[in-house]
Amino acid sequence: MRTNRFSSLGLVCLGILMFAALGWAKTYHFASTKVDPSAKGDVDVSKDKNGNEVVSLRVEHLAKPTMLTPPSTMYVVWFQQPGSDPENEGQMKIGDDLRGQFKATTPLHSFDIFVTAETDPTTKTPSDQVLLQARVQE
Repeated sequence: MRTNRFSSLGLVCLGILMFAALGWAKTYHFASTKVDPSAKGDVDVSKDKNGNEVVSLRVEHLAKPTMLTPPSTMYVVWFQQPGSDPENEGQMKIGDDLRGQFKATTPLHSFDIFVTAETDPTTKTPSDQVLLQARVQE
């Protein structure tokens, strides 16, 4: 009976450690570019239960896309694995407070993330207007 109690306690501790490892997030900082040098942000990356990366972006001081030169209509988030073409992950909306958030899940573990100003949310190739960029290496 005594060994069963210790075995159960051991399993509970192991479960807690595994849950903590899955939920542990690593933060990367975006580098801004000359397109909007005041823009800044962070990327939080954690693993889900399937081993995929859950990527959460938080940005601030990002100019409204219509104020850029040349003007654009939206921001698009891209993931690019080394040796591969960039993949459009979707549009990131920016509020009147010049802040935005974006969340995606990807099977990639080492990749670049960048935010571009675009006129089409479904574009297959990023414009030259890169505002923020970061490298994720998990």
